[in-house]
Amino acid sequence: MTATETQRRPVPFNDNGELDTALAFLTFARESVVKKTEDLTEEELRRVLVGTGTNLLGLVQHLTAAERYWFGHHVAGDKTYAEVDFDMAVPAEVGVEQVLAAYAEAIAASDAAIKESADLSRPVAVPVRDELLSVRWVIAHMTSETARHAGHADILREQIDGATGR
Repeated sequence: MTATETQRRPVPFNDNGELDTALAFLTFARESVVKKTEDLTEEELRRVLVGTGTNLLGLVQHLTAAERYWFGHHVAGDKTYAEVDFDMAVPAEVGVEQVLAAYAEAIAASDAAIKESADLSRPVAVPVRDELLSVRWVIAHMTSETARHAGHADILREQIDGATGR
């Protein structure tokens, strides 16, 4: 299996202000994760290739929960997402389209919460470990979390069919 950079995309060159730049890099990381799921079968998306049980579909499910928890609960103050399941094991009855649609919906809601904040130095609605951290902190945290999992997804995808790239 020869690894070629079949999924490579350029990093964003958006430097139009703090909010626009932060959203550009968060969006890039999110899109990188989703790109890893393209053109694979359900079996390939659910395939476990590492001892922890991590798989591509599970990564998407996990990131959906993270979006809802950090942006929905902490930034927007929605108590619905105070307790979310960060598990990466996707139940057999939950389909691929359902997982991907939930991620897209969570991203749209997160972006709305971020844009509603406008001022990234604004404190979150719900404290994090008893601290009123800023929306900026949550964006930075979620960008690093999503980028880290995009790297995991890249390795899993390469193991499945040799496709690489960000």
